[in-house]
Amino acid sequence: MTPQETVERALALSKADDCVVIVDEGSSANLRFAGNTLTTNGVARSSRLTVISVTGQGVGVVSRSAVRPDELPDVVTAADLASHEAPPAEDARPLLPAAESPGWDLPAEPTSIGVFGSFAPALGEAFALAESAGRKLYGFAEHVLTSTFLGSSTGLRLRHDQPTGRLELNAKSPDMARSAWTGVATRDFTDVDVAALDAALAHRLDWGRRRVDLPAGRYETLIPPSAVGDLMIYLYWSMGARDAADGRTVFSKPGGGTRLGESLSTSPVTLSSDPGVTGIASPPFVIAHAGSRESSVFDNGLPLSRTDWIRDGTLEALLHTRHSAELLGGPVTPAIDNLVMSGPEGGRSLEEMVAATDRGLLLTCLWYIREVDPQSLLLTGLTRDGVYLVEKGEIVGEVNNFRFNESPVDLLGRLTEIGAARQTLPREWSDYFTRAIMPAIRVPDFNMSTVSQAS
Repeated sequence: MTPQETVERALALSKADDCVVIVDEGSSANLRFAGNTLTTNGVARSSRLTVISVTGQGVGVVSRSAVRPDELPDVVTAADLASHEAPPAEDARPLLPAAESPGWDLPAEPTSIGVFGSFAPALGEAFALAESAGRKLYGFAEHVLTSTFLGSSTGLRLRHDQPTGRLELNAKSPDMARSAWTGVATRDFTDVDVAALDAALAHRLDWGRRRVDLPAGRYETLIPPSAVGDLMIYLYWSMGARDAADGRTVFSKPGGGTRLGESLSTSPVTLSSDPGVTGIASPPFVIAHAGSRESSVFDNGLPLSRTDWIRDGTLEALLHTRHSAELLGGPVTPAIDNLVMSGPEGGRSLEEMVAATDRGLLLTCLWYIREVDPQSLLLTGLTRDGVYLVEKGEIVGEVNNFRFNESPVDLLGRLTEIGAARQTLPREWSDYFTRAIMPAIRVPDFNMSTVSQAS
C-alpha cells in the first residue's frame, strides 16, 4: 500500500469528527570509517504512521512504526477511542481547509548508497593522503530522505520530501594525543569537498604540536559557525511564547509579559527561519505529530514563511501556535526547521578574524551542552577537538580544554564582531537540527569557568 493509499484508507476508517493522518516514509544510507579504512556501510528503510483523531474538542494521537495494512484499522480505532476519552484540548481550533501539494500522487523515492557516488572516491583519496602523512581519519557520512504525507478530513493533501545529509570528520595524530574535527551539512553530498576538509584538519593538527596550558578565566574568544549554531539553536528552542508569558524563561519580562520589542544586542544581529532558504530548505507547512506548549496538532498544514525572531538586535517574535497567538496576542509564528544568523554586510571570514586578533582563543566546537538556569538561559558545556591560542594574528599553539558557562542571550549583548555567515553543521545537535547558516563571532570575555581534562 502506498503512503497516499494509507492516508486515504485511515481517513475513511476514522469515525471521529475530524482526523489528521501523517505518514513518514524514510530511507537512509551511511558510510562509517576509522583509521583511514571504511568499516561499515548500509541502507535502511522506515515508515511511521500517526493518526490524530478529534471528537468534539478531545484529541487522540496514536503513532506506530511499520504498520501493516491489516493493522491499520486497529491504529485508527485506538486513536478514535482516545479522542472520545480525552478531556477538551485547550488549543482546539478548526482544522486547516483543503489544499494539495504538487506531486502528491508521486511515489516516495528512497535514497541509496549511490548518493555517495562522487563522495566515496574522494574519501578514499583522503584516506591515502592521510596515511602517507601519518594521521588517521575517523567519522561517518549519512544521508536521510524523508517523504512526509499529511492528509486531513477537511481535504488537506500535503507532501514534503526532505533530504538531510551530514559528514563528520575527525583527524588524529599517530600517537592519538592530538585531535581535530570538522563537519558539514549537505542535501546530496555533491558539494562536499573532502580534500579541503582533510587539509584543514591537517593544519589544525600542526597547530597542536605546541601545547600551551592556560588557567580558567574570561578570554577574548572567536567562536566558529558550528559552535555558534549550537548556542543559537538552544536559544531558538527556548523561545516558546507561553513559557515566556508565564515567567519561566529568559524571554520573560520582570513583572509580567514578554520581552518582545526589547533590544538584546547593540549589534545589528538577525536570527531568522525561512523554509525556502537555498541549501537549508525545510518543510513549508506545519507537521505536528503531537501537541505541546509550542506545537499544536490542530495547526497541521499551516503554511510557513520567513520569521525574524531577532531583527537588528531586537526581539521580534516568539514561538506561537494559533492558540497561543490568540491567547496572548500577536502573529502566528510556528517553529520552522532551520535557523539563520546574520550580521552587517561585509563580515569577515573566520581566517580574517584570526588575523585581526591580538591575543585570544579560537574554538573548534562545543559539546555536552546542558541548561543550568532557564530564566537566564545559562548553559554549560565543554570545548572539544581543539582550542587554539592566537597571538598577533597567528595561531601559536593548542591550549587545554575548558568547561564554559555562558548564556547565548547574554552573549548577543556582548558581541564585538559578527563574521560572514555560511552554512554549517552544529555538532552538538546534529542528530536533531542540521539546517543552519551561522557566522563566526567575537566575544571579548567568554567565560571559561574551569579547566577540563576532556580530550
